[in-house]
Amino acid sequence: MKPEATIPETRSSDDKSSAAHRWRALAELSDGELLEQCHKHARGSAEWSAACDALVRRFTPLVRACVRQYRDSPELVEDLMQVGYVGLLKAIGNYDPAFGNGLRAYAVPCITGELKRHFRDKRWQVKVTRPVQELLLEMRGATEDLVNELGRHPHDSELAERLGVTEEELREARQAADAFTALSLDAPAGAEDDGSDLGELLGGEDAGFGQTLDMEAVSQHWDELPRREQRILILRFYGNQTQEEVAARLGISQMHVSRLQARALARLRDLLVGPESPAHGETA
Repeated sequence: MKPEATIPETRSSDDKSSAAHRWRALAELSDGELLEQCHKHARGSAEWSAACDALVRRFTPLVRACVRQYRDSPELVEDLMQVGYVGLLKAIGNYDPAFGNGLRAYAVPCITGELKRHFRDKRWQVKVTRPVQELLLEMRGATEDLVNELGRHPHDSELAERLGVTEEELREARQAADAFTALSLDAPAGAEDDGSDLGELLGGEDAGFGQTLDMEAVSQHWDELPRREQRILILRFYGNQTQEEVAARLGISQMHVSRLQARALARLRDLLVGPESPAHGETA
């Protein structure tokens, strides 16, 4: 009985090792290669799911950057991340490599659009207590009565006195009344005609978008690097491995890793911003 009990455990260990190997292999593929895997295999197949999962993991920081704009909303971050993932999956499924700008650039408007659609379609359910609801009804009737008596709109102090409540309770009731109506994100932000929409004020500038744009620029020239230099940069900056760990994994010296990394970064810098100009005073 004991030998038989150990067989499933051994197989489980082998399965985990095989899955880890497949994941590492997928993580080293480019966006285009992973998209090709997604489009080549049937939706829902193991191959499709693995390639799609690799892309979702790779672009999770992008989803988080888009969600971070709405960190001041009452929605849970976890819920907004799920909405963002829906937009990312739509981008993965609909992106056409012939479009030319890269999956990352295509995914940003898909993710932000899904988030805006979520806020547009969902009406936040605000719990208004019964006493406040009753006060709202009484306020309308008392206001009409005072307008007829005074010939003008009553002040808050006069309305509060008529209802036997405080002015603060009146303000709270008015705020509760505002909760029953929702403004479109495309509504003007104010009375002034400055062209600003309400949706433009809900989010905020996020430094993560600058990094996203930088990564998109890098991706345009990624395939111009040799395969080994690509792998070194992935292990160093995505895998967070030290040069010594990368060297041990690739079977080369740490010094060699350092030289290849420096060469790859210099190559990308030249492709993105052009070769560095000669220092002041140097001749060509």
